[in-house]
Amino acid sequence: MAETIFEALRESHAIQRSLIRKLMRAKPGPDRVAIFTSLRIELAAHEAAAERFLYVPMLMDDRGLHPSRDALADHHKMDDLVEDLQTRGHAGRHWTATVGKLSEELHDHLREEERSFFQMAGKILTDPQKTALAKKYRADYAAMKTKLTAAG
Repeated sequence: MAETIFEALRESHAIQRSLIRKLMRAKPGPDRVAIFTSLRIELAAHEAAAERFLYVPMLMDDRGLHPSRDALADHHKMDDLVEDLQTRGHAGRHWTATVGKLSEELHDHLREEERSFFQMAGKILTDPQKTALAKKYRADYAAMKTKLTAAG
């Protein structure tokens, strides 16, 4: 069977979980900066593509309206934390505490998305939509990663 949007999203979720774990353990220095940059790019590319190719179709159905709004709010919270981390030095207690908040928000969001949002979306979207959205998501995600990586 062809890949669905959910499988494509779970792949990025695994990358995000791995990067946030590495960031939580990283000591101040170039490695921490590199891990943070990778996480920042991964989150931004994933969020943009997921919002376009999962949340928008879900917003078009009454059953998906509230859960999609909640997921978008989660993305906004994480974006604010990433922006805060990006504007500070990558050391110190505040930076470490903010990484901890980001980790908590990220894990909560991914868990909620995988455990309830995907199930609801699975009932709303047709099988052909699920596979078509996976292809669109993959293409947009790859383009966003390339664009964000080039921008630094």
